[in-house]
Amino acid sequence: MKRLVEVSCRRSFLERLGAAWLLLGLPAQAWASVVKAVRVWPAALYTRVTIESDTALTVTHQRLSQPERLVIDIEGLELSNQLRDLVSKVQPEDPYIAAVRVGQFQPRVVRLVLDLKQAVAPQLFSLAPVANYQHRLVFDLHPTVEQDPLLQFLQEKLRAEGQAQRQVNDALGEFIGQMGPRTAVPTTTAPTNTPAEPSAQDLQRLERLIVVAIDPGHGGEDPGAIGPTGLKEKDVVLSIGLQLRDRINATPGMRAFMTRDGDYFVALGDRVRRARRVQADLFVSIHADAFFTPQARGASVYALSTRGATSAAARWMAKRENASDAVGGIQAPVSDAQVLRAMLDMSTTAQINDSLQLGSVLLTQLDRVGRLHKRRVEQAGFAVLKAPDVPSVLVETAFISNPEEERRLADTQYQAGLVEALHQGIRQYFSRNPPVARRRTL
Repeated sequence: MKRLVEVSCRRSFLERLGAAWLLLGLPAQAWASVVKAVRVWPAALYTRVTIESDTALTVTHQRLSQPERLVIDIEGLELSNQLRDLVSKVQPEDPYIAAVRVGQFQPRVVRLVLDLKQAVAPQLFSLAPVANYQHRLVFDLHPTVEQDPLLQFLQEKLRAEGQAQRQVNDALGEFIGQMGPRTAVPTTTAPTNTPAEPSAQDLQRLERLIVVAIDPGHGGEDPGAIGPTGLKEKDVVLSIGLQLRDRINATPGMRAFMTRDGDYFVALGDRVRRARRVQADLFVSIHADAFFTPQARGASVYALSTRGATSAAARWMAKRENASDAVGGIQAPVSDAQVLRAMLDMSTTAQINDSLQLGSVLLTQLDRVGRLHKRRVEQAGFAVLKAPDVPSVLVETAFISNPEEERRLADTQYQAGLVEALHQGIRQYFSRNPPVARRRTL
């Protein structure tokens, strides 16, 4: 009798709860996790898919071939408009994803099928809430064989040389046509076959170049600082970086290498590793400051320090920039204390001294464009500056948190002035400090 009473009471409670649920007009899927946003970040380096939700999600996946596809089952979800939007977010030029299919596989289990353009090495992981993000489920689609930055750099150089040669040939052919009967003009094109390793001839060409690594900060999931009107640091610094790349590439004997050339995230350690792989002679990381108050303004240049920060502001800035990995999202944090300590131990006094010289020259040039926040090079433990054999600086172009400077950073003429200052500073540095023969290992 007592058991019957308990069952009856429990049924009565559930009925009342269900009635209240219907009375409130809440759908059944409110019991499941709620998807806040979905994002896709395509790039040649890798493509990232992010699902942001109010609670952590459980996921299983499997790779299938013929055709290539990745099947992902996400538990605790009901199909929603946000998830359906993922289909339209895939871009035709995405190098890895051809299409996305989304469906309710089972109750509270959503299935995603990523139709792939090529085989991939997927990395799936979860990120705890940080900054303005809630829980994130991340799918990184990497190529099965990692792209060699050095090989990519040399191929881009060959393509640029081939394009320049074709333009010369076209102009010469037009001139010959005006002068008399047209004769065949030999053409030079970049090879179509991709070698597995750089050839000795390629490396000899690199030996004669001054290589400048340009590092636009943040990107992808990590917007960096955001100005009062919504201008994002990652967009501003990418624009400046691409313009600086073009200026450097137009300078005889110099070539720029971009750690990122689009809106995607690259971990701090990977930026350093890629720059070292191409044997960069300089590393220039470009950022746009933010501070607690909108009154802060002016450009700054930072170098690495092995003895602590030179000021409280420099220490705060380094902590903020070093948090980029957590916001941008990586599976294995590069900011691991042991890894950073090892990199710091490798950093030489000569490298830091060269970085300070470069920073001083850049400050002199930036002073001609606008106000300086600090008239000397500040130092702190910036993770992105820890290449032990490459002079490295971090340039804060202006305070994006300052309304006036945010307007300037959005102005194309002001950006051009910053690019000119950085370009002239780099050229002036090398006129005083010719690069030594490359002795770093590949």
